[in-house]
Amino acid sequence: MSAPSPHTRGFLLTLAGVLVLTPDTLLVRLLDGDPFTVTTCRGLLSGITILLGFAWARGPRAIDETRALGVSGVAVGVLYAINAVFFVLALHHTSVANTLVILATTPLIAASMSFFVLRERASPATWAAIVAALVGITVVVWDGLGRGTARGDAYALVTAASLAASLVVIRRRRDLNMVPATGLGALLSGLVMLPMSGIGALSLEQVGYALAMGVVVLPVAFAALTLGPRTVPAPEVALLLLLETVLGPLWVWLGVGERPGTAALVGGAIVVGTLVVHSAWRLRPGATMAPNR
Repeated sequence: MSAPSPHTRGFLLTLAGVLVLTPDTLLVRLLDGDPFTVTTCRGLLSGITILLGFAWARGPRAIDETRALGVSGVAVGVLYAINAVFFVLALHHTSVANTLVILATTPLIAASMSFFVLRERASPATWAAIVAALVGITVVVWDGLGRGTARGDAYALVTAASLAASLVVIRRRRDLNMVPATGLGALLSGLVMLPMSGIGALSLEQVGYALAMGVVVLPVAFAALTLGPRTVPAPEVALLLLLETVLGPLWVWLGVGERPGTAALVGGAIVVGTLVVHSAWRLRPGATMAPNR
């Protein structure tokens, strides 16, 4: 049996990162703090964990590899910080439904950026899967449209755009390990929000949720989502990220008893089915894994 191709390894690593990330929204809900406090907890804890893990894994080479990231590393760090801040702000200033449907535009934004920046076009199969997945997302959030504020919707759009841009930069500089850039970006987001946070007033239970989110979920997920996209086209990575939109509400249902409605179940089935078919197509024996250019 031949070894998996770089694309297959990157695809599976990215998929694992997305699956680990799916409880994030539940943990934000359980933490139940203001956006400044939540972002501070997420940023500081995940940033420190990512950087310590990278230093442990790379040893003496960690400092040199971090310096080698240059402008691309700075860009990824800043984009990650923007994404982290505006994601929490969006959840606090508009409905979850509006946030999710706007974040679902990430594949389209990433595909557009990839075309203009990398001259990289998604395959027809990926575009078809993106369209089908967006249909499913629309079904999931249809009832919630129009209930959020314009400011929150703008925050969600910034979140989607920054995520798409970071995927494209990582793809463009696939020769670099951007894990320390995400760690520094996380720290930046936490430090920016720290002066306005009420982190000192958290209960012991809230501290537990913050640790689960900042020490386990975010570092593991974003390390995988930083390494995986180096060999996977940005639109395809963004398509996998739609799994969070479907599985996130399931975690909330199991964790706090918010049962998804019929529309959520139907739309979720469309998205999951689309991702299963697309993944099987991309990973089939003899498939061409290199992106179309």
